[in-house]
Amino acid sequence: MVAVDVRFSGAIPENYERYMVPLLFQPYADELAKRAAALQPKRILETAAGTGVVTQALSSALPNAEITATDLNQAMLDVAAKRALPNVTFRQADALELPFADASFDLVVCQFGAMFFPDKVAGGAEARRVLRDGGTYLLAIWDAIECNPMTDLTQQIMVETFPDNPPMFMARGPFGYHDPEWIERDLRAAGFDGIEIETIVFESRSNSAEEAARGLCYGSPMRLELEEYGADALDEVFAKLVKAAQKFEGPDGFDAPMSAHIVTATK
Repeated sequence: MVAVDVRFSGAIPENYERYMVPLLFQPYADELAKRAAALQPKRILETAAGTGVVTQALSSALPNAEITATDLNQAMLDVAAKRALPNVTFRQADALELPFADASFDLVVCQFGAMFFPDKVAGGAEARRVLRDGGTYLLAIWDAIECNPMTDLTQQIMVETFPDNPPMFMARGPFGYHDPEWIERDLRAAGFDGIEIETIVFESRSNSAEEAARGLCYGSPMRLELEEYGADALDEVFAKLVKAAQKFEGPDGFDAPMSAHIVTATK
C-alpha cells in the first residue's frame, strides 16, 4: 500500500481548507495564537503549517512579529499563500532538517504535525536547535481517537466496511501519538527540560453532518488510502459516515467534542 500519511495532493488541500479547517483546526489555532501572544515573540517559525490556519491566527495576534511558515508539502503552502499575510513568509522545508541557523527564533509552533514526523525526537531536536535560549516550542497534538468521537466513528465505519484489511490512516496517523508520557519522553530526549502538557476539549462544528463527513473523506490523506480499496470505496464510506454522523447534528448544525494536547516546551 502506498504510504499516504503525509500525502496532501490533488484536490485534498482545497477540501482540507474548506471543510477540515473549520471542523477541526480553527479552535486550536486560536488557542495556540493566544498562548503565543502572551510570550510576545519577535521571530516565529511555524512547522507543518498546512494551509495556514495557525499562520493567520498568529499573524492577527502578533502583527509586529516576523513569521516564517513552513511545510514539507508545497501544495498545502500554495493554498496557505493565498491568505496574503503581510508579516509572513511561506517556505517549503522539512521539519526534521530545518534550513535555518541555530538560535534564529523566539518561538516554534507546530499544530497537528508532530504526529507525522518519522523521527519525533529529531523533529523536537531541530525545533530546539533553531530556538534561542529561553525560547518556546508550542505544539498541538491530538488526544486518543476514542476522545474524538467523529474521527472515531470514521475509523469504526472503515473497519466495518473492510473488516479483513481496514484502512487505518486515522488511528495510525493523526491519532497515533496521543500518549502524554510518550510525548514528554521524546521532548526530553530532544533536549527540552521545561515541559507542560495540557489536554483541551473544544467543540468540532460544521454546517452539517454531510460537510463534516466530506472533510474527513475528501480533505485528508484518508481519501488516497480508501481509493486503493476500489473505485467505489471512498463514496461508500462517505455515504455511511454522513448517515452515522447525523447523531451529532442539531438545529445549529453539526457539533461533536474533540480533544487535543497543548504542549509547551522551553529551551
